[in-house]
This record gives sequence, structure tokens and C-alpha cells, in this order.
Amino acid sequence: MAHHEHILDDLRTAGVRLTPQRLLVLQTIADSPGHVSVEALYQKAKRAYPYLDIATVYRTLQLFKRLNVVTEVGLGDRLHYEMAPAGAHHHHMVCEQCGGTFDLSPEYLEEFRTRLRQTFDFTPNLDHFTVTGTCAACSTVARRPKRAAS
Repeated sequence: MAHHEHILDDLRTAGVRLTPQRLLVLQTIADSPGHVSVEALYQKAKRAYPYLDIATVYRTLQLFKRLNVVTEVGLGDRLHYEMAPAGAHHHHMVCEQCGGTFDLSPEYLEEFRTRLRQTFDFTPNLDHFTVTGTCAACSTVARRPKRAAS
């Protein structure tokens, strides 16, 4: 957690108690490459602390999400988490075919935000935004002609 000391400082400043369970969940997310499911996070953390229960993991993730420590993205029918980039909003594109995730630059959402304000006088919260669809690789596979059976 040494390279995440600023996150610990931010949590302390927000008045969050840094319990061993919270630190373990944070460390497990930080050590996980990319997005990690709640179940995978729970299993990894439970190896280090067998008395951890999944309800604690869920509550901790919701706390960290509210404090912008982690981002949440729906992949298929499950939620996945990753460390939030420092000081930046985080947006994703998720392929419904292969489950791949791709970062989406916030600049693409500014026009969308402006149009919603102008047209509907509605200010959207696009801090963490996910767009689902089909990635280029899966689109290419889908467009390939089918071979006749021999």
C-alpha cells in the first residue's frame, strides 16, 4: 500500500476508520490487474483473512465507491471494481460479446452532457459511465462469412 499512501491519507481525512478488513479489501483491489469481481475479490481477501465475510466486502466497496477510491462497472450480470484513477472521472466501454473493457475518454461525453442540459434542462452525473456494445474484434468475427460445411 506504500504507493497508495495518498488514498489512505484521503480516507483518514474523510474520517474513515481504517480497519484491517478495509485495508485488506483496498490492498486486494490495488493488487488486482484491471477489474475484479466481488466474488474474486472476496476469495482473494479471504485467503489472507479467513474470518472476512462477503457482506463486509460489499459494504467496503460501496464506501470506497462513494469516496471515489474505486470505480464500479457492470460486466455482464456482475459488478466489477478497480482502483479509481487519481483526480479523474472514469468511463468504460464494455463488449457484450467477449466481456472486454476499454477506457472511454471523458471528452466524448462533454457534448452528450451539454445536449442533455440544453434539451431537457437535466444535468447528468457522468463521473463513472459505462457504454455497452460490441468491440471491433467481435464485430469483425460477426461479419465474417460463414463457411459451408464439408
